Amino acid sequence: MKQRNNLQRILLVIAASFIMAANIKIFVRAGDMFPGGFNGLTLLIQRTASRYFGLDLPFSVINLILNAVPAVISFLYIGKKFTLYSGLMILLCSVLTDILPSLAITSDPLLISIFGGIINGCAISLCLFAHATSGGTDFIAIFFSEKKGIDTWNYIFLGNAGMLIVAGLLFGWDKALYSILFQFASTQILHMLYKRYQKRTLLIITDKPEKVYETIQTNTHHDATLFQGTGCYEGKEKNLLYSVVSADEAKRTIDRIRRVDPNAFINCLKTEQVTGRFYIEPND
Repeated sequence: MKQRNNLQRILLVIAASFIMAANIKIFVRAGDMFPGGFNGLTLLIQRTASRYFGLDLPFSVINLILNAVPAVISFLYIGKKFTLYSGLMILLCSVLTDILPSLAITSDPLLISIFGGIINGCAISLCLFAHATSGGTDFIAIFFSEKKGIDTWNYIFLGNAGMLIVAGLLFGWDKALYSILFQFASTQILHMLYKRYQKRTLLIITDKPEKVYETIQTNTHHDATLFQGTGCYEGKEKNLLYSVVSADEAKRTIDRIRRVDPNAFINCLKTEQVTGRFYIEPND
């Protein structure tokens, strides 16, 4: 079972690497876009060196150097296997970006920014499903999500926008502005597909609090708090269970609660931030 899981992770990382590298050669380079994270910073350094210093720097060398420090932080604080799989992703994507041929299928910057961003978000999501990352700012986002309980993807988006201001000053504002659309599309796809670090609050009114709590604890490893109250309509005593779970666990948990108590009343709320102890399945 463990070997099968490792194989699945490797296959997902390979697929994500190929998709991300192909996206850079098909959409990003064709539109002179700057994708988010260290890939975008690498392309910015490449183009700056080429235009202003006449140097043709390889993508792989720059990207690997930029990711060195975040990878060490990840190895120390996030997980060893997680960092190794992420290193494989960074290495494969970097090398494939250098060796894959360029293929421009459209020159329309709006199409490139939207569809390139969508594909980029899908590639990052695949990588995260493998409990790995595409490197750079993703290391930072995951570190703060796990250690501080903060969903930082939108903050990373703001940081990327700052990088694009520099790109706009050096290479023109049209490419920089289209790159913001690219990054926004990528971020939205990532939010839609990958929900590990998003939280949901469950408020459950039930006549079977013991069974419902057991369902929550068994399936999510999260705790719950039981409140006693009175239903205003019927005037009967009611049990309210309060629990916070990961967004990717919420639907599965609600379905299983329905099995043990079909009459349960469940309110699922989006949770912006959680402080205190909150169980997160280890990346390794």
